[in-house]
Amino acid sequence: MARPQSRYVCQSCGDAFLRWEGQCRTCGNWNSLVETLIREPARAGAGRRPSGPVGGGGEEPRPLAAVGEVDLPRLTVGIGELDRVLGGGLVPGSLVLVGGEPGIGKSTLLLQAASGLAAGGGGVLYATGEESTGQVRLRASRLGLLDGPAGQAIRVVSESEIGRVAELARAERPSVLVVDSIQTATVDELDGAAGSVGQVRESALRLMELAKGEGIAVLLVGHVTKEGSLAGPKTLEHLVDAVLNLEGERYAALRLLRATKNRFGSTEEVGVFEMRDRGLAEVADPGRAFLVEHESPAPGSVVAPTLEGTRPLLVEVQALVSPSPYGNPTRRASGVDGNRLALLLAVLGRRAGIGLATHDVYANLAGGLAVAEPGLDLPLAIALASSLRDRAVGPLTIAIGEVGLLGELRAVSGLERRLREAARLGYRTAIVPRAAGRSLNVPDLEVVAVGSLRDAITSALGPPSDGVRGDRSPRDGRARAVTTAD
Repeated sequence: MARPQSRYVCQSCGDAFLRWEGQCRTCGNWNSLVETLIREPARAGAGRRPSGPVGGGGEEPRPLAAVGEVDLPRLTVGIGELDRVLGGGLVPGSLVLVGGEPGIGKSTLLLQAASGLAAGGGGVLYATGEESTGQVRLRASRLGLLDGPAGQAIRVVSESEIGRVAELARAERPSVLVVDSIQTATVDELDGAAGSVGQVRESALRLMELAKGEGIAVLLVGHVTKEGSLAGPKTLEHLVDAVLNLEGERYAALRLLRATKNRFGSTEEVGVFEMRDRGLAEVADPGRAFLVEHESPAPGSVVAPTLEGTRPLLVEVQALVSPSPYGNPTRRASGVDGNRLALLLAVLGRRAGIGLATHDVYANLAGGLAVAEPGLDLPLAIALASSLRDRAVGPLTIAIGEVGLLGELRAVSGLERRLREAARLGYRTAIVPRAAGRSLNVPDLEVVAVGSLRDAITSALGPPSDGVRGDRSPRDGRARAVTTAD
């Protein structure tokens, strides 16, 4: 059988070349040629359904309401947080990509998931191109998986050629195939190196054909580039059914698992894990996982109830403000949007009398969590004012709300659910936007509804001392008055 031919196809104009070139001679784009297999067109009638009413083949269109309900059985992984993010478990025949930075725990999570599937009676084929089978066994031994059913139900092979992996999967007939990682997978018909766009795309295509044709759920491990995106991102995201990202600080204990794409469930759920000696463990109470214990209230610290999907999480928003010794003040943000921080600094100076134009500003979310929702506007603004005035927010107080350009406060979604979680964890006062706080009735929680950012800061910190706004000069540290008129 003749070896399939490959061409270098431009991803912009579609023209094909025999050899790789830095610039496409047709459209002029640089680095747009990707090695691609030339597939023979299917013979007439091959793979078609029996002759039907329309054009001699194919399926006849039907009304949407007349289409029968499709039952999607799930394979429960046995890890509650992972099942939650997947939408209830793995769907047979699905292709799932798990990405993250090196050392974050991707291979550990999938080996634990394979163990959970094996405990449920499913077979697992673990194909590794980065490690030997002995190294996989060492990890399994460290995780304590050899003594259980995983020791016999998980079949391990050190193989990176996708054709060989597909043959083994068809022969073994496992419930789940794990490929670690897609960047080391290769296809013999292509000449490019492992990890190139052509190799990654063709490998993913063949694994997709295997998953859909044989009903085997395929889990892929994907690495993250220096820019923070999955290697070969758009190619893989369009092919797979779900994309899961494992996030967190490498040297911190907590890990977050998010779904950025999920054809069989929500993309708003989040799983919380803790890295321990025996692998990733589910956090028993995720609501308080990101809170930091303080001996006493500290200036620049505000607790905010965020909402990840249907799960409320309380996180500590920290801010540090100090006079800048240079002409160009520093702005640093970790876990929050830097553009949102810049907007809040402008609103604070123009609408609330908190001038920070000559101060260095640092903002951080404790615990390594990254949150993009606008509900963090109000707690971040209060934390900045608290640090500037060196005055702590009252104990057992939380704040949540979006800040507009006019200094007004806007409601956020799921407010009552957030406040009930805060009350369960012992908080007694909540500063919320007036539009949403009037109808709230949360037991054991005093709801302070305010309409503007200025009022919220006054409710949290009290009025400025000495009848001024509490703004300090960066040069001599003396308080300078700010007029009440904006």
